[in-house]
Amino acid sequence: MIQHIDIEYWNKQLRDKTPEDIIDWALAQTTNKIVTTSFGVYSAVLLSSISKKDEHIKVVWCDTLYNLPSTYEHAAQLIGRFNLNIQKYQALKSKAEIEATIGFPSLEDDNFDEFSEVVKLEPFRRALQELKPDLWFTNIRVRQTEYRNKKDILSYSKDGILKVSPFYYWSDSELDDYLEKHDLPKNYDYFDPIKALSNRECGIHFQ
Repeated sequence: MIQHIDIEYWNKQLRDKTPEDIIDWALAQTTNKIVTTSFGVYSAVLLSSISKKDEHIKVVWCDTLYNLPSTYEHAAQLIGRFNLNIQKYQALKSKAEIEATIGFPSLEDDNFDEFSEVVKLEPFRRALQELKPDLWFTNIRVRQTEYRNKKDILSYSKDGILKVSPFYYWSDSELDDYLEKHDLPKNYDYFDPIKALSNRECGIHFQ
């Protein structure tokens, strides 16, 4: 268990550090950590950075079952290239069962919250309950959503898990340069049925 960390102090200390420095600092805090991914647009940036530092870290992927084929191809490419220790979680119902009982609702539909719970939120809570991490690496960044603008490099989940976002202050252009410099792939066609809109949260960061 990580002892209480003064995140206001450490956010100031880490503000001008490189993502690699931030990762090193975080890894020194505990051996009980995870990194989450949806294999989204810039997933290769965080996953490549973390795997260089800790090749055994548990990589939690909550597969909504509604990813595009290109995302599954992207995931397979990164899993193979970095030998990722994937911990895959998905709905307890099959996609056919979900569509037969809930359908594939839009944001405006009354059962959208139920759909979100089944395909994304319950699997993620189950992952946290089973793995019980002290530290959680994420790829959230400022300017992505109103909620994320209020966060920082370090924050706490509602359950007291220390969340670390090494690339929090990076822009899209900086991440694009990173991908090019390190010959990493970009998932141009990522779509999250729960997030639906680019400026909307999918819900796991409220956990």
